[in-house]
Amino acid sequence: MKARSLLTFVCRPVIGLSFICLGAANIQAANTPASALLVLEKEQNTLVIVDPASLTIVARVPVGNNPHEVAVSDDGRTAYISNYGGGGGGGATIAVVDLIAQKPLAPIDLGALRAPHGLEFAGGKLYFTAEGAKVVGRYDPATQKIDWVVGTGQNRTHMVVASKDLKTIFTSNVSSATVSVIEQGAAQGPGPGRGPGGPGGPGAPGGRGAPDGRGRGGPPPGGGGAPDWNVTNIPVGRGSEGFDLSPDGKELWVANAQDSTISIIDVAGKKVVQTLPSTRSANRLKITPDGKYVFVSDLSGTELLVIDAAARKEHKRITLPASSEGLLMAPDGSHAYTTLNSRDAVAVIDLKTMTVTGEVKTGRGPDGLAWAARK
Repeated sequence: MKARSLLTFVCRPVIGLSFICLGAANIQAANTPASALLVLEKEQNTLVIVDPASLTIVARVPVGNNPHEVAVSDDGRTAYISNYGGGGGGGATIAVVDLIAQKPLAPIDLGALRAPHGLEFAGGKLYFTAEGAKVVGRYDPATQKIDWVVGTGQNRTHMVVASKDLKTIFTSNVSSATVSVIEQGAAQGPGPGRGPGGPGGPGAPGGRGAPDGRGRGGPPPGGGGAPDWNVTNIPVGRGSEGFDLSPDGKELWVANAQDSTISIIDVAGKKVVQTLPSTRSANRLKITPDGKYVFVSDLSGTELLVIDAAARKEHKRITLPASSEGLLMAPDGSHAYTTLNSRDAVAVIDLKTMTVTGEVKTGRGPDGLAWAARK
């Protein structure tokens, strides 16, 4: 039997609406919709499944200690959650949730790869960062093994994004004020730090960093041969956390929380080509699916910054009822979602009008967001 979801029926004023009513008291958990919004309640160690059409919570599922980010399998049926852990990152597991059955599955044990944080599911595999080990790794659900690890040599390796062809992996390093670009190099023969490649292959997680910011790792995400992996660490602003890759893959936009700036990296040239002013504590950054606008959340203010990507200048500031943290774009480009941590809610933003049109009331400490589209 599915767990009951205890919610409070809430009617509250919202910017752009007279009011919106959300939730229902003591209801049975509903089925997970084909398209679902996922929200992590960090302080309650739970994953919330939301129906984005009705803005109602249909289920809550327990996960691990201090969950930070969530990613979803290609078929939209499984969620993966990084359990950062307490005490500054003592966790070493990734929680796994069956979104259809709405129940936790056996977690992934990362062993010595402590403090997992950033997650992205791409090409049938899960990419993750581990701050405590200064690495980016990859988990293969088919073999249930970690089959690729590369070290950045940087402090607080935080978020992760993979290119469409899986030949380049990007990660932000908060305390080193850098972004690592991890590129697949030419195939080499067997040797230290290398292993058999190929999809699902047993390649050894043999990544290693070097003082000059170059490094080599294990087998390739795409398989075939055993290439070197070249790591280039690009200096950006202090507190580099949230970032996003433009839809055409040519630019990487990075939010620098401590400098209140945004760094724009030319991917081909692997260098910062422009620095823009941002909000006071720029936390997460997402680009709209059409590539026209860049959204930046702010941990210290109550405005969501919107930048015109082509013009490289501020387009608008969307007023919110609280400071914002997690940020997500709906795949169809209709809405954006941002967590209002101090308000225990998620704001819904219409991307056509650039206004707040709804709110989902959550439990304590909403943070990571993801979209699950079942196939």
